[in-house]
Amino acid sequence: MGLGQLRDPSSGIARPSQAGAAAIDPLLAVDPDLRDAARQIVAEPGQPLTLATIAQVRTLWPVPPALGAPAPQPETLGIPGAPGDPDVSVQVIGRLGGGTPRPAIVHMHGGGLVSGTAAHSTAFCQMLASEFDCVVVNVDYRRAPETPFPGPVEDNYAALKWVHAKAADLGVDRRRIAVMGESAGGGLAAMLALLARDRGELPVCFQLLIYPMLDDRTGGARRPTGAIGQVGWSAEANAFGWSAFLGGDAGREAPPPGSVPARVEDLSGLPATFIGVGAVDLFVDEDMAYARRLVRAGVATELHVAPGAFHAFDFVVPEARVSRAFTAAWKAALANAFASA
Repeated sequence: MGLGQLRDPSSGIARPSQAGAAAIDPLLAVDPDLRDAARQIVAEPGQPLTLATIAQVRTLWPVPPALGAPAPQPETLGIPGAPGDPDVSVQVIGRLGGGTPRPAIVHMHGGGLVSGTAAHSTAFCQMLASEFDCVVVNVDYRRAPETPFPGPVEDNYAALKWVHAKAADLGVDRRRIAVMGESAGGGLAAMLALLARDRGELPVCFQLLIYPMLDDRTGGARRPTGAIGQVGWSAEANAFGWSAFLGGDAGREAPPPGSVPARVEDLSGLPATFIGVGAVDLFVDEDMAYARRLVRAGVATELHVAPGAFHAFDFVVPEARVSRAFTAAWKAALANAFASA
């Protein structure tokens, strides 16, 4: 798919800060195959992401069409939420009754914690279900600021719980259930893995975190340097997304427990992990730091840093060599996780 057909909503909606970077041309640090797309993203007129603009911003990300047959078709269901919460809408893709139980993925979409829907990831999840012969449950979790933490995380936990409870009906092997997400969805997948570990009732075999949003201090107390974060999702947008999610200022001294993966002290006991991020993505430092901490905690961890790649580059320019290498890396890690669980 080309530029604009399947794009993270962060791209082009909040202009990157140029403070202190007047002498830096961010395009020089971008992989040549991605440079035209980066130039277009930077050139697009941006709209600050605020409480006043969020409703309009949500309309700027077109929903790509679902794949037709023979791709597995999505089935939209309402499943029970946490006690006292509304039902959670999910797309079930690849359900097969009977036969040998297959692996499953609980998937969380991106959107900076404030935008995006499950429908934006339908085609992507259809590809996952087909290529990995698995069941994908694509969660339409509630978004901030209307629903701050812990609501979105509880929605995703409810989906994981439902997959375990309905494993026989779905044709799912409970030993091979992974959690996955991109950007904010990657951060929510990390929160879900932490919550599953802490509650101790729902095993997860693998967490696949694609340029995950892990640290609320990024964009506030921790400002990007050089070309990092200058194309696509910006420091300002990140601070807004986290503040909306946390129901208070991002980067504060004591966020709610479990709300910010990078600030959880103990990372031991988490499932095997893949983290992938671009070298000029706003999230590169926090993602590398999280990978290091996972390794130190004894968690089997693979880190892939794509040179010259900005946020969501693989969706924007999937045919680029750096995008194909990135995609091949996480697909190999997922296949290995399912094979070895």
